[in-house]
Amino acid sequence: MNERKIDAILFDLDGVLINSFESWYQAFSKMLRAYGKGEISREKFEEKCWGPDLRHNLAALNLGEDAARRCVREQLNLIELIKLFPDAEEVLHRTREDYKLKVGLVTNTPRENVNKILEHFQLSNHFDVILSGDDVKRGKPDAEIVITACERLKVKPEYAILVGDTKTDYQAGKAAGCSVIGVGAKSAGDVHIEKLDELFTVLDEL
Repeated sequence: MNERKIDAILFDLDGVLINSFESWYQAFSKMLRAYGKGEISREKFEEKCWGPDLRHNLAALNLGEDAARRCVREQLNLIELIKLFPDAEEVLHRTREDYKLKVGLVTNTPRENVNKILEHFQLSNHFDVILSGDDVKRGKPDAEIVITACERLKVKPEYAILVGDTKTDYQAGKAAGCSVIGVGAKSAGDVHIEKLDELFTVLDEL
């Protein structure tokens, strides 16, 4: 990533700030059983379903809005399975306070679930804008949610960085015109970091 002016950092939620994989896997599995769709392994769920928005995943199974609502309800009952990554709160705090950057949340997760998760971990006050999958017509990998966040933050996409953990995040960020930092072994990005707090090393270089 070349040296450049940065005005905002946009964070994905699942896989970046929180580990919610097990809660979504169990919720998705319960929904599949309810609709007679059989089992899905954790490996296949991660490969096929982790990243794209829920309705995209369900459409591939010929399931509609009722199945989406059921999956969302199931996940809401599994909040106790979600873990906040150790560095998440400090990273959000320092991004605003030390680096004086605007901070946004851009997630395909439905609004009701986002609100409950942020309330559970007391994270809401760390964001200048919060956008969920319910706030846009097309979730990631479409660029809409990223562009909308930049508009609300009053920053140009080329002066924003998206931090994500999936190819879906990378595609959305690049389509919007942002730089992308990938977190974790399976992420894609202009820059790759293993742990979230390594973000500061990248920012210092900019």
